Amino acid sequence: MVDIAERFVDLPAGIKPFLAAPPPDVIRWTVGEPGFDTPQPIIDAAIKSLKEGNTKYTRSEGSIDLCTASANRLNLRYGIPATPESIIITPGAKQGLLYTFMVTCEPGDEVILLAPAWPSYDIQCRMLDLTPIHVPVNKNNFHPNLELIESSITSKTKAIVVNSPNNPTGAVYTPPEIKSLLDIAIKYDLWLISDEIYARLNWTDWEHLSPASLEGGSERTIVVTGWSKSFAMTGWRIGVVWGPDNVMKAMGKLQANACSHIPSFLMDAAEGALDEGIENYVSKFKESYVKRRKILMDGIASINGLSMPEPEGAFYGFVDISETGMDSTTFATRALNEAKVQLIPGGLIAEGEGFVRISYACDEETLHEGLKRIGDWLNSNNL
Repeated sequence: MVDIAERFVDLPAGIKPFLAAPPPDVIRWTVGEPGFDTPQPIIDAAIKSLKEGNTKYTRSEGSIDLCTASANRLNLRYGIPATPESIIITPGAKQGLLYTFMVTCEPGDEVILLAPAWPSYDIQCRMLDLTPIHVPVNKNNFHPNLELIESSITSKTKAIVVNSPNNPTGAVYTPPEIKSLLDIAIKYDLWLISDEIYARLNWTDWEHLSPASLEGGSERTIVVTGWSKSFAMTGWRIGVVWGPDNVMKAMGKLQANACSHIPSFLMDAAEGALDEGIENYVSKFKESYVKRRKILMDGIASINGLSMPEPEGAFYGFVDISETGMDSTTFATRALNEAKVQLIPGGLIAEGEGFVRISYACDEETLHEGLKRIGDWLNSNNL
């Protein structure tokens, strides 16, 4: 029998085993899925575009109108020096990340991940014969350990991945930390791959800061973001990448030969999402997330054996379960089978053992019920 490529034989599945839809009686706290429907004006824009016949090939990088609107948004909101020509619209931010690794790294290069990191970074690196280097963050707040990052750099290091607000920890890096990460990248001539998909979901006193907006940052930063989280559009699969000219020219060739472009009619919907009228929806989403975060924080604090650093952004809590005496997979498996609550075990993520990830994007009733179930389950087992 003809074999598949060896690097795919033992490719890890990441958190995929715990993402399967559970039975209806189970509280699902696993999926990073905004607990809202896509705003109706965005849906209407897609339908209108379909009816107008926008179903044919178009510009590979994305329509010039959408690229212009995206560049304006990145420039005005985050100070990123974007132009329409420096934007590529991708089939989701995840595809944008894969493209970024492909055009910036060679097989054998090392990529620094601030661990625990979203597992797709690790898996995408392995798919491309890159070596992921997991550098632990500070466990008290999940912020970067700058000295450890610098000491982990070798002659093979090519890039550092920055994800703030962070999945799975909910950490939001401070402006001085972002500046220090950029300084390290400049000192060692590295790429900074900045995953900013949760940029709008920031609950801290400091504003989201993109390294691309800082002096010296635009020459070596690739920004990857998209529509999924802010606009409740996860299933639409629309992402955007911005970066230096050489990166974007290479990525344009890559996309043209990989998928041509995202569906033409979805570009009109994505452009509609950037209309100022949609901001009312986004503001309401954010207000709900802040309330749900408070419910989660209060609930975890009331359960013996559990603790959680304050989630600063995104919609995840990374809960310390070490006092229960269970490893994270045992905890998550028993929580599913006995408490009827589905969680992500941190042990499936490098440097995540001893924690479980909870998504608080679900509705308030689901949060309250899940917290009650977890508390009752642990109490009944004297854990």
